[in-house]
Amino acid sequence: MRVIIFDIDTLRHDHMGCYGYGRDTTPNIDSIAAEGVRFDEYYCPNAPCLPSRASLITGQYGIHTGVVGHGGTAADLRPQGITRHFQDLYSSNGLFMQFRKANLHTASISTFAERHSSWWFNAGLNECYNVGKCGGELGGEVTEVALDWLKRHKEDDDWMLHIHYWDPHTPYRAPMSYGDYYADSPLPDDWITEEIFAEHLLHVGPHGANEIGMWTDHKPPMFPRHPGKVSTMKEMKTFMDNYDLGIKYTDDQIGMILDLLKEQGIYDDISFIITADHGENIGELGLYAEHGTADEPTCHIPMIIKWKGGASGVVDSEFHDNTDLCPTVTELLNVTVNPDYRYDGQSYANTVLTGEANGRENLVLTQCAHVCQRSARFDDYIYIRTVHGGGHLFEDEMLFNVKEDPHQLRNLAKERPDLVAQGAKIILDWVDSNMKVSIYDTDPMWTVMREGGPEHARGEIGAYAQRLAGTARDYGVAALTQKYPDEMDGIPKKW
Repeated sequence: MRVIIFDIDTLRHDHMGCYGYGRDTTPNIDSIAAEGVRFDEYYCPNAPCLPSRASLITGQYGIHTGVVGHGGTAADLRPQGITRHFQDLYSSNGLFMQFRKANLHTASISTFAERHSSWWFNAGLNECYNVGKCGGELGGEVTEVALDWLKRHKEDDDWMLHIHYWDPHTPYRAPMSYGDYYADSPLPDDWITEEIFAEHLLHVGPHGANEIGMWTDHKPPMFPRHPGKVSTMKEMKTFMDNYDLGIKYTDDQIGMILDLLKEQGIYDDISFIITADHGENIGELGLYAEHGTADEPTCHIPMIIKWKGGASGVVDSEFHDNTDLCPTVTELLNVTVNPDYRYDGQSYANTVLTGEANGRENLVLTQCAHVCQRSARFDDYIYIRTVHGGGHLFEDEMLFNVKEDPHQLRNLAKERPDLVAQGAKIILDWVDSNMKVSIYDTDPMWTVMREGGPEHARGEIGAYAQRLAGTARDYGVAALTQKYPDEMDGIPKKW
């Protein structure tokens, strides 16, 4: 058996051709999707990068692993404790280790472990290739290593190769030599009107149109495609074009790999898994180039699986999240998990093999790196509950019909208290059920709060409020002071 996992950072499913996007961003990925199973309602239950991959690798939610943020205690896997023996349970039951148990040689081309000091990510790997730029590398640098590895292993069987591309992630980085492919083509989803953009220019909070770089409008000189701010409709379109360009550039890299596999005559023997850690807000909630909320654009991700001998041309519309991949792979490979280890995910191996639907009734999503939010995704709705807004002025409760309103323009919370109550109960029941089986007595969201709130907002809100004084967003000074009264001095509050 030969398996390739394409792990693509910050890839919105709705900016891919196979998910209905009106630009040719992903023709190579689309070809794989047509030959396998495309999952339409797939989510990362913990966002952004670090918490999401912790869930992916362990098959457990952040409420159990402890990884829900990017800094502080909540950025480290919780120790197993007194029951730990020579190997800990995370390492011996994680995603890559399942392939090892199936006697596959395992390799990964990724800088993720170094970027986030998450060395547990490499558990189960025979080989780790780090191109050395801590997430700043271009896809071409990754592809060069991948092609070399595949050429050297052409005659080998029984391997798994994980290939990680950062390119859709900020800062947008497609080489300038790549051109401006979409400059003369309209936006397929032209939802940001002049009126909406005018509202975006008045947005208060990090990663708005005026502060693409989170808290400032600094433009990184080494990434000329990534702006510090967008001030006009034309600049906004160019910004979106560059996000799409990053996706196309990544797909081109994948195309080079597929071409080699076909040239080697082994393409039909390869099983493919294609997914992402999270999506991206591109205007939604007034945010640009950000994946810092527990909302639909951030948490809805692609999942495509073409398994040798499995189903072909199937579209699955059931709810799944990325904790489900571990138990799915375990079942597909016919390996076992330590009886003392429990996956939070649910296997959908039967869907991969036969196309038979097997999903969940609802999902709960968590974000604690940029904000502290939990959301419930159910039916056609997402209910978002904000504990800490991370310098934004979000309502404490938001409700959107993501089928009719995918860009979250109309908060229905006040109109539909029945659905707000339903969403809140889903979250409450989920927390209760997970805490009942936890060996820890603390929900890590509250660990984040006790340590001063979300990492990317700690100590930033007061200075940001001063930045707004005397501008068209001067109203934000009083609004932020009212919402975050204990954080105006630049000293993170310890709740």
